Amino acid sequence: MGAAGASLTAEPAPTAPKAAKKTPEYVRDVAPILNRSCVPCHREGEVAPFSLVGYENAKKRASMIALVSDSRLMPPWKAVEGHGEFRDSLRLSKDEIGLLKAWADHKAPRGKGREPAPPPAKGEWPLGQPDLLLSPQKEITLGAEGEDEYRNIVLKTDFKETRYITAIDCKPGNRSIVHHVVVFLDEKGASHKLDERDTDGQEGYVSFGGPGFNPQGFLGAWAPGYAARLTEPGTAYELKPGATLVMQVHYHRSGKPERDLTKFGVYFAKEKPQSLLQMGIVVDPTIRIPAGEKAHRVTRTITAPQDMTVYTMLPHMHLLGRSMKADVTYPDGRTEPLIYIDDWDFNWQMQYAYKEPKRIPKGSKITVEAIYDNSASNPRNPNNPPKEVRFGEQTTDEMFVLVFAQTSNSGKPFYLFGSGR
Repeated sequence: MGAAGASLTAEPAPTAPKAAKKTPEYVRDVAPILNRSCVPCHREGEVAPFSLVGYENAKKRASMIALVSDSRLMPPWKAVEGHGEFRDSLRLSKDEIGLLKAWADHKAPRGKGREPAPPPAKGEWPLGQPDLLLSPQKEITLGAEGEDEYRNIVLKTDFKETRYITAIDCKPGNRSIVHHVVVFLDEKGASHKLDERDTDGQEGYVSFGGPGFNPQGFLGAWAPGYAARLTEPGTAYELKPGATLVMQVHYHRSGKPERDLTKFGVYFAKEKPQSLLQMGIVVDPTIRIPAGEKAHRVTRTITAPQDMTVYTMLPHMHLLGRSMKADVTYPDGRTEPLIYIDDWDFNWQMQYAYKEPKRIPKGSKITVEAIYDNSASNPRNPNNPPKEVRFGEQTTDEMFVLVFAQTSNSGKPFYLFGSGR
C-alpha cells in the first residue's frame, strides 16, 4: 500500500496546448489559390479589368478578394458541387474562402521567400494555330447607348468534302464590350435569309438569345473564364460540305462608340472520328411566368429516345431565372444528379464538361427543374411593375432550355419537348 491518503486514481495527463493557427501569407497560402483560379483571367491581355499577378496587385485588393470569394461572385463557377463532376472547376472550397478572408483580416502579409510564378500566359491560341480562322470582313461598330446587341456573323464554308471539328476557340477583338460568343451550325441556309433581311449596313444580323433559327448543331462558346478544349478522343462535330458557321457575339455597350473584330479558330480532326457529337436540347416553349410570382417552379421530364453519351451541359434562362437543375432516373430506378445551378446569372452562361462522360440508356427519364422570380423584389426584373412573361427571344422574354453535347447511335441532333407542370 502506498502512503495513507494516497489516491489510487491516476492523475490526468496535462492537456497539450492547441497549435496556434498560422496567419495566412501570400507566398505560402494565397498565391497558389489566386494563380489557379483568378490569375488566368486577371492578368494583362485577358478579360478581367485588373491584374492579380504578384503580391502588390493582390495586396491592394485583398478586402475585395475576400468579399467576392465569400459571396461566390468570383471566381465565376455556378455549378453546385456534388451535382456532377466537371473539368477545370474554378470553384473555391470553404477552407480556401476562409483563408482568403483571414489573410485580408490580417492586413495581407506577404510572408518570406520567393513568390510563386504565375501560370504561363495562354497566348493567342492555347491549342496551337487553328486550321481555319474566321471573322467578319471588317470591324463591327457599336453605338454608345441602347440595349445589348446580339450580332450573328454568317460565315459560309467552301469545303468540297466533309470535315470533322475537334475544337473551336474564340478571340474577342474588344474585350470591354464582348460579353460572350456562341458558334452555331447552319446546314439549311436559314442564317443567309436572315442576313439578307437585315439592312443596318453592317455584316450579320441581330437577334436575341438564339440565332433566330433552329441550328443543326452547337459547336462551342467563349465567355470570361472559358478555356478552349479538344473533344474527347474519337469524337468530333461533323461539318458537311458547304455548311455555314454562325458566330453570335453578345455586345455590352460601354457608353461611348466602340469597334470590334472578334474571330474564331477551328481545329479539324486528322481522321474520321468513331462517334459524331451532336446537340441535344430539352426545351419548353410554352412556359408562362405569372406576374408577382417570386418562386415560380417549372418542372419538365423527357424520356431519352436513344442510348447516348453526354459530355457537356449548358443551362439557359434569361433575367428572371434563379436556378436550374437536372437529374436522370435510369431504367433500373437509380437517380443521379446531372447539374445544378442554384444562383443563375445571365452574365455567366457557362458550358460545363464532365470529368467522365455520362452514359444514359434509352428510356431513362431526364427531369429539368427551373425556378423564376417575377416579383418586384427581383432587381433583374426588366418589367416594372412585373407582368406575365412567356418564352421568347427578347430581353423581356424568358427561356427554359438545357443544351448538351452527346453522341449516340443515330448521330442526329434532337429537340426534346418536356412534359410536366
